[in-house]
Amino acid sequence: MKDLGDLKYFLGIEVARFANGIFLSQRKYVLDLLAETGLLGCKPADTPIEMNHKLYEHMDQEPTNKEQYQRLVGRLIYLAHTRPDIAYAVSVVSQFMHSPSVSHRNAVDRILRYLKLAPGKGLLFSKGRDLEVVGYTDADWAGSITDRRSTSGYFTFVGVRSVDH
Repeated sequence: MKDLGDLKYFLGIEVARFANGIFLSQRKYVLDLLAETGLLGCKPADTPIEMNHKLYEHMDQEPTNKEQYQRLVGRLIYLAHTRPDIAYAVSVVSQFMHSPSVSHRNAVDRILRYLKLAPGKGLLFSKGRDLEVVGYTDADWAGSITDRRSTSGYFTFVGVRSVDH
């Protein structure tokens, strides 16, 4: 075995140690993703998805490149490990992996433009005695345009804060 020193980068996740804790981000991963999609110079979006979005599947939709869409959404799913702020938007666009349209691809591009706003945002695991437990929940009752199904979700953070470095 060999001692390679402190962990700095692993599987696209950057690890930085500070006096107050450990910070995880995927800044390089985000910048590479923006460069790959040609959105590195784009205007950033304030939110990852439009409020009261109406994404659905319909027969007359204009299709987009399915393989490219699936690859982008897969990369966004991986990115959500250190960016819980995009988790809801990614879950919405991942519902259309089997038959994506141009409107679905536009929603993916909006997530990417949101990431441009703060590519270095990540998670800070703080040192200390206080382990703050914070929970968030939301529900959309019968909100699906296609089948009137409900969507709900929750996040629970234990000693973790989302920060921008």
